[in-house]
Amino acid sequence: MVDSSQNKYDVSIVRTQMRADDVKLRRELIPKARARAIRKALHSFHTLETMAVSIYRFQITHTNSELNRQLIAAMCNEMTHLQDFQVKLFEYGFRPGIFGTAYWLVGFVLGFGSRSLGQKAILKTAIWVESKAVKHYAELLERVDWDQDTQNMIKKNQADENGHINKWRSFLERARRRYTS
Repeated sequence: MVDSSQNKYDVSIVRTQMRADDVKLRRELIPKARARAIRKALHSFHTLETMAVSIYRFQITHTNSELNRQLIAAMCNEMTHLQDFQVKLFEYGFRPGIFGTAYWLVGFVLGFGSRSLGQKAILKTAIWVESKAVKHYAELLERVDWDQDTQNMIKKNQADENGHINKWRSFLERARRRYTS
């Protein structure tokens, strides 16, 4: 599910460049309800990206393969997303939630579990998780009144997640063709 706005982002960029001047204090007086919605959404994004990093980390095997190379790149990209949301939390005067460890553990279970079941399980798990992320991104983009910089960053991260889905689907299709040939 890719909307036309996703096409304007270059998903081949794994880490976006950031300068010191890009960091802004966003602690201006905003209504408490808006601040609460932003904090809740940023915590959600941060914990889910923690899980995504962990999933990819534990899906990577010791083999020298294109899949492993792409899993490493995806992990790096998810680490960038994690940092994006951590920075936004601090810009708004918030801190990351204390339950990140629980999401790291869920990521470990999904990542290591799918790795132990083989390449198809790795790909299906990655597609499933990234599809859930895209949906979650869309919901929070719609529901929360974001500032323009944060909204743009979230849309770029959402486009990256769509890029991961497309990549994993192509790997899965190649694997299916190999097994049916």
